[in-house]
Amino acid sequence: MKAAGRRRLTAGFLAAVLMLTVPAVGANATSDTREKLEKAKQEKQATENQKNAAETNIDNMEEVQTGLKGELNNLTAQLTEVSNNLETIENNIMAKNDEIAATQEELEKAKESEAWQYTCMKKRIQFMYEQSSQMYLEALFTSSSFAEFLNKSEYFEQIAAYDQKMLAKYKETRKQIEEKEAELESEKAELDEMKASAEAEHEKFSGLINRTQGNISAYSSQIASAEAEVEALEAQIEEQNKNISALQKQLAEEIAKSRLAANSSWRDISEVSFTEDDRYLLANLIYCEAGGEPYDGQVAVGAVVINRVLSSVYPSTLSGVIYQNRQFEPVSTGRLALALAENRATASCYRAADEAMSGVTNVGNCVYFRTPIPGLEGINIGGHVFY
Repeated sequence: MKAAGRRRLTAGFLAAVLMLTVPAVGANATSDTREKLEKAKQEKQATENQKNAAETNIDNMEEVQTGLKGELNNLTAQLTEVSNNLETIENNIMAKNDEIAATQEELEKAKESEAWQYTCMKKRIQFMYEQSSQMYLEALFTSSSFAEFLNKSEYFEQIAAYDQKMLAKYKETRKQIEEKEAELESEKAELDEMKASAEAEHEKFSGLINRTQGNISAYSSQIASAEAEVEALEAQIEEQNKNISALQKQLAEEIAKSRLAANSSWRDISEVSFTEDDRYLLANLIYCEAGGEPYDGQVAVGAVVINRVLSSVYPSTLSGVIYQNRQFEPVSTGRLALALAENRATASCYRAADEAMSGVTNVGNCVYFRTPIPGLEGINIGGHVFY
């Protein structure tokens, strides 16, 4: 038996052992698909957490807004009460001003009466003083008796007493009116103070209402923004669910393909010939996938590619395997094209490619590899698990 045949037999035995140690066939998915699926699930969970947080924030803001609306209703009721009180005070002030005006008019009349009485009394006193001798002589000569003379003399004295009495009365009236005016002015001053206090209260509640309305409006805007965010997150979750479903479907297809590959026919390495272009292509793919891995890891990546070439499930050429749709990430990202353009493959990458194309395999019949994840068992070499 050829040496390559012996190596392939050994690889087949290793693959059989690996299949016995990995009972979960679901682990046989491409690294890229499984990694994308896990990442998609994590992203969806993060989006759902963000959506839940946004909804909780909306609930909190709505609760605060409801409290503010209750506070606004209370402030509005208080403002109405203050406004009514202010209107009552203003009406009282208007009535008090009318009373003061009437009192002032009454006071002016009293002052005029007092002045008129004083003038009249002064003239009578002056007249009586200047004409007293003549008046008394006339009274004496015109009186028929002494008693009549005494009566006339008493009449003069009564006139003088009446003048004094009326003057005193007018003075007292004026004093009372002045006191009334002072009292009304004091009451008006109190009303003015009450009005100033009520106006301050009115301004205070108006300011509180404006601020509360502003806060309610701000919360309305924030709630609307948060609701829009939730709506966008729901749309994002829907898209993520579609993506997860697509990845799960792809994963199921790859699992089925992995099972098929395990049970399909395999060519012997001696039945395949490789060109220098194949060597160049494989070496640069190994560089992209395992350039920083130990040499055994580079050989393992090359062996996976060759295993696919040998399996009837995959394309029969090396370039067909490497460029098969959505199989190797460096192809889809353009890294392989860049590596090929600049021939970035190292000497160890070329050596690993030569060994793999000669039939050497350190991973049995594994046709997939990826960075390790929980639940995936296989052959661990360097930073990859092969399965």
